[in-house]
Amino acid sequence: MKMDNHGVLQMTQMQYATDRRRAENPVKVQDLTFRDGHQSLFATRGRTEDMLVVAEQMDKVGFYSMEVWGGATFDTMTRYLNEDPWERIRVLKKHIRNTPFSMLLRGQNLVGYRNYADDVVETFVQRACDNGIDIFRVFDALNDFRNFETAVKIIQKNKKHFQGAICYSLTEMRMGGEIYTIDYYVKKAKELEKMGADTIAIKDMAGIISPYDAYNLIKALKEAVKVPIHLHTHFTSGMGDLALLKAVEAGVDIIDTCMAPYAYRTSHAAIEPLVVTLLGTNRDTGMDIKLLDAIDKELEKAIPKYMHYADNTKYSIIDTNVIIHQTPGGMLSNLVNQLRQMDALDRLDEVFETLPKVRKDLGMIPLVTPTSQIVGIQTVNNVLFDKKPGEYSHITEQVKDLCYGLYGETTRPINSEVRAKALKDYPRGQKPITKRPGDVLEPEMPGIKEQAKGLAKDIDDELIVALYPVTGPKFLKWKYGLEEVPADVKPLSIEEVEKKNALIEKALAGKLVECPDKEAPEKPENIRTFDVFVDGEYFKVEVNEKGVPAIARPAAAKPVSQPKPAAPAPVKADPVPAKASKNEVAAADGDQVIHAPMPGMIISYEKKVGDTVKYGETVLVLEAMKMYNNIACPCDGVVKAIPFGKGDSVGKGDTLLVVSPK
Repeated sequence: MKMDNHGVLQMTQMQYATDRRRAENPVKVQDLTFRDGHQSLFATRGRTEDMLVVAEQMDKVGFYSMEVWGGATFDTMTRYLNEDPWERIRVLKKHIRNTPFSMLLRGQNLVGYRNYADDVVETFVQRACDNGIDIFRVFDALNDFRNFETAVKIIQKNKKHFQGAICYSLTEMRMGGEIYTIDYYVKKAKELEKMGADTIAIKDMAGIISPYDAYNLIKALKEAVKVPIHLHTHFTSGMGDLALLKAVEAGVDIIDTCMAPYAYRTSHAAIEPLVVTLLGTNRDTGMDIKLLDAIDKELEKAIPKYMHYADNTKYSIIDTNVIIHQTPGGMLSNLVNQLRQMDALDRLDEVFETLPKVRKDLGMIPLVTPTSQIVGIQTVNNVLFDKKPGEYSHITEQVKDLCYGLYGETTRPINSEVRAKALKDYPRGQKPITKRPGDVLEPEMPGIKEQAKGLAKDIDDELIVALYPVTGPKFLKWKYGLEEVPADVKPLSIEEVEKKNALIEKALAGKLVECPDKEAPEKPENIRTFDVFVDGEYFKVEVNEKGVPAIARPAAAKPVSQPKPAAPAPVKADPVPAKASKNEVAAADGDQVIHAPMPGMIISYEKKVGDTVKYGETVLVLEAMKMYNNIACPCDGVVKAIPFGKGDSVGKGDTLLVVSPK
């Protein structure tokens, strides 16, 4: 080896080849860039078009596999990107022919947020096999492997790779705890081996496994089971690459990383430093750092499209508090966004303080989708709506399902008082089940076929409706041209993104900003003209004498601009569409107006105009952070007005329903 005059380590081709032969036991690497990388950093907004640019190069790297699907991609593609998730597999498969495709499957949850009936699970997994998925990383948020049974049956029937994943929660030996110990993980690994797992993954979704805990855990697992061990961890706490390195020393077979532009922060360790670190050792990856560098340069070009989805609440690239609150990156960004939309971001620390208490009440469950959302939104509800701590005044439907047992068996018993309150009026009954959740769920596909009639053209379309009964049909209407595609789900070019970002920067600085999405009103008579200078920029401002809002026109032939106060910080989620005109409801004195307690989406109205309602009766269901909130009637009366419809987005404080009291 030699140093060039820039101080960069160089290696001759002969030395490079010699060192490559030393790798007696090369560590295998799964790349997560196309799935968990952009999910963790950019709210899963990565588009297929930006993946295709580097797809063929990625195929040449020599990855063990590439995770390209599953997790939140399915929901986000249909809800926010107007992309068909099934088509993504097929398109990528045309360009990536040598590297196996992996997906993240939430067991009986599939890629949704509840346990689905067995017929939905069987159909979905079969179609995933047919469309090109080779490796299925199957996990259950409660580590209740009964929720694996149906999916695994189809995976093995198709002779695909079944990777059983164990959700990791902080090993508590350091803190005197007795729950998530090495013995716990060894026991779970043996269960998976008996189920026929081809590999076993430790899924550390929050990035909280420390380097020496990783070493000790991998050592114990390698001694306890014969199947290969795979470690998945995030960089959130700053320990990600250190944990991977110690795991490699302990003999881990496969590790997860991302390409550098999609790595770090709440994502994963980057592959490039690990390739160089292991170079010449018996665990050498065998990867070409120059090829990786060329791919990085291409990936960098698309990053500006997604930066406004990134969490901008911290300057640091690590969050050491995650070791305490154990919040995964995706859950953290959702909490931040939810509080921001409710004008309560200043209460984030209070949410973090309350979250461990709620988690304990709900059985010390691991925090991973969907349990991370279940615990997260319930914590937000407790902080914002409870008059006294631990009151649980607004219990989500998913918490009720958890208390009933529809998600499976929790690690520790659920708080009996919370369970009793959650199940007080639960339609399935007040006594929790102990059997496998799938055993109590009726077949769903026959009803789905009827529901999707006229929209779905094949079984893949029907599955979209099965998974997302509200947003799925909306996507199919976009897909087949039955409804106009909203502007906010259409892809933007780099130029459009840069222009948008420039507007945001000016707005944050309190400057005049362009309003490209709003047409200027028809120019009235009696216009007065003023010369206005703002931070060195000259604007010609025309003002209507009758009080019409001013229209600022930059002198140098710039687009029409409108003077505005400083805008709020950009939010990660897509903005709630304006509903002002639709939300103008005449309410007489004495009418009870039900306002949205939080931003969200209308899942259903349980009543229609003219219906009689009683105090405490559910009148509508509002989704927030993928969780359902039943909104109760504040009085006896008759429904007078319903200004929104199923699938509409609403902002905090919007009028949802008007009741005339009896």
